[in-house]
Amino acid sequence: MDLIYPIGQFQFDGEITNNVTSIWINEIEDLPRLLRDAVRDLDNIKLDTAYRTGGWTVRQVIHHLADSHMNAYVRTKLALTEETPVIKPYDETSWAELSDYKLSIDISLSLLEVLHKRWTCLLRSLSPADMEKTFIHPDSGEVSIGENIGIYAWHGKHHLAHITSLCNRMGW
Repeated sequence: MDLIYPIGQFQFDGEITNNVTSIWINEIEDLPRLLRDAVRDLDNIKLDTAYRTGGWTVRQVIHHLADSHMNAYVRTKLALTEETPVIKPYDETSWAELSDYKLSIDISLSLLEVLHKRWTCLLRSLSPADMEKTFIHPDSGEVSIGENIGIYAWHGKHHLAHITSLCNRMGW
């Protein structure tokens, strides 16, 4: 198993249709519940275990998901309200070393629950024209809202797989 990309890297070569984005939005909506289920029985020692050598701990992964998905939500709103905005990337590795990544995971799990409610409400309201709106990521180039929905549906499953595969390997 590839410990870095347990579900593979994001790839989508098809047409981004209403049906495709609906599936992705449902996956985004389900992530907070799936995360909470995956970590329900983990104590602090397990939460502070890295999913791979040199990788983040389970605790850091959960806090990263909250940070990353907040950024994705804001990027969506920027693309909806500005003409092809250039977004600001952030150093996620450095963020994972900050003191708030040592907090209880319940804080970020709760944040993800309410954030995903707002985010999926917004995403479900978008028209096909809205899905075509874009932002520019300085590293990745121009990204449409529709594509970004797919990227973040994958992103949630990717990090959930880090946690669940660690639990399986460790017999937790």
